Amino acid sequence: MGRLNWPVGLEALAFGGDHSPEQWPEPVWREDVRLMRDAGVTLVGIGAFTWSLVEPEPGQYDFGRLDGLLDLLHDNGIRVVLGTPTVAPPVWFHQKFPMAVPVNREGVRDAFGGSICPSAPAYQQAAVSITRQLARRYGAHPALAMWQVRTENGSCYCDFSESAFRRWLVDRYTTVEELNEAWGATFRGQTYNTFGQVRPPRVAPAAGNSAQQLDWERFTSDAMLANFQRARDILHEVSPGIPVTTNFRAALSRCESIDYWAWAREVDVVTNDHDLREEDERAHVSLAMAADLTRSLAGGRPFLHRTTAEHHGVRNGLALVARGSDGALFSRWRASRFGAEKFRPAMLPHAGTDSRKWREVVRLGQDLTAIGSVRDSRVVADLALLWDWQSWWAQRQSDLDARERAEAWYAAAYDLHLTADFARPEADLSAYPLVVVPALYSMTEAASANLRHYVEVGGVLVVSCFSGIVDEHDTVHSGPHPGALRDVLGLTVEEFTPLRAGRVRLDNGMAGDAWSEVVALRGATPVWSYVDGPAAGLPAVTRHPFGQGSAWYVSTCLGEGGLDAVLMAASAEAKVVSRDLPRDVEVVEREGERGRYLFAINHTGETEMIPAAGTELLSGESVDGHLVLPPGAVRVVFTPR
Repeated sequence: MGRLNWPVGLEALAFGGDHSPEQWPEPVWREDVRLMRDAGVTLVGIGAFTWSLVEPEPGQYDFGRLDGLLDLLHDNGIRVVLGTPTVAPPVWFHQKFPMAVPVNREGVRDAFGGSICPSAPAYQQAAVSITRQLARRYGAHPALAMWQVRTENGSCYCDFSESAFRRWLVDRYTTVEELNEAWGATFRGQTYNTFGQVRPPRVAPAAGNSAQQLDWERFTSDAMLANFQRARDILHEVSPGIPVTTNFRAALSRCESIDYWAWAREVDVVTNDHDLREEDERAHVSLAMAADLTRSLAGGRPFLHRTTAEHHGVRNGLALVARGSDGALFSRWRASRFGAEKFRPAMLPHAGTDSRKWREVVRLGQDLTAIGSVRDSRVVADLALLWDWQSWWAQRQSDLDARERAEAWYAAAYDLHLTADFARPEADLSAYPLVVVPALYSMTEAASANLRHYVEVGGVLVVSCFSGIVDEHDTVHSGPHPGALRDVLGLTVEEFTPLRAGRVRLDNGMAGDAWSEVVALRGATPVWSYVDGPAAGLPAVTRHPFGQGSAWYVSTCLGEGGLDAVLMAASAEAKVVSRDLPRDVEVVEREGERGRYLFAINHTGETEMIPAAGTELLSGESVDGHLVLPPGAVRVVFTPR
């Protein structure tokens, strides 16, 4: 059957949150549903933590409470995302199968209350069983819009995982000779005679094999993905016509163990969870980055993004829609009275309906109705940022933080009011006049050829330091660094010179920290040079005309001003026009069959004015050239074709 790309029966922008029926008596459910209708809620998630409710004893099922809740929601016109409870097996499961509890790298088994080993046969069988029971019970329920397979398991180093890792290696390499070559096993006598000798990369007194560690990361992601695929296939079989998703946590600060490019190919609808962090001084930038990354995982198609119901819920909800989410979803409908998350934000707070939070929720529901025509439109991007989880895994064993560089380059694009897509290194980049590589330590030959072709036919490429160094096995590309990129960059890197402390100054007045390199020009020309530090007098930033395009290289970790300067110069060359707007005024455009939607969001404390023309959808007012943005305000201006 064909791919199902949206929750069934959802004919408006999605609005709602996760509901936890197991925490509340049934009279509260009825009050909740009444308030959901008052707020304009269209979609709720349920079921993720109900395994002990539905299967209180092994093989004994009680669907009474879920039956009542789904019927209640359906009677009130609210669509349901039904989660499989596979993220939290009951206490009886842990008692019956204690060996399914994960073991950490030190060889210590976790206590009850954490995650579960994704490779434990007992867990896999139990997850299949509960998933099939739910599919049979609710697969044709009229409230059901989508299934969500909950998969939040992590890495485990137990004997089950060890055996599964060996099977995974056999599938990947076929022969132990191929494994030894890929892992560089002749280094320090690590050669294997059989796959049966391979063990997980547990804690050891000496440095381990970096290629083995990288494959272990791949195996861990694939092991969790296999569990999702089993559940998805059951749901497709028993509940045909209903899409299946899982809860991504694709913000770079949230999940380090999953290759979401691989996972995105397996879901019917991309959905993402992103919890805002109180310590994040510019949480709106982190939220925008997570949404842009999620949209890119969805291939530019509509997706659903769920975040925490912090203050500024209206602003954050509409910011998600601005960046491609066809809805605004939150992690909790009603604030919990007990448990570890009782003080986490919710749409319905402990303060009840006579509260600022509730008034914000009702207003957001009204705003989403007012801009409902934005559904199915697409975000207009200015550039692409390349990101690869497997390269990140490889680079984590080095001195330079790939995530920090990705976040810094994204923030620089954000501050220039440039909208970024994310892309795999091997993806088709022809739609982007500008491509930025914040950190790509590991590059395949296919990725190298892809970037070379991109520049040859006229693209402008910006590459940050320590990129193109090793292949997919963490083996250094032959010849001088950066082996995968030296031709297109027109240079070689003779030495890495990490900065253990302090900064290096450039001759344009900017500065870098953490890293510098000794760069030798092989066709490139210097743009800015080091004034001091280990590479004083040598190029820091270069540009190389190549074919019909050009490639820039930045050999240090530039700060905010330096990244802005590079991006402005490269953008001008690529004919990408940045908007002249105040910092933290967010402007994003979506384009659809009817016309363009300009989202303008003021994250500052001052009233700002931006150029715009059309109809402001939240107020119905006409905008003739200038749009006034009060502090904290969101405006959506529609311009017909």
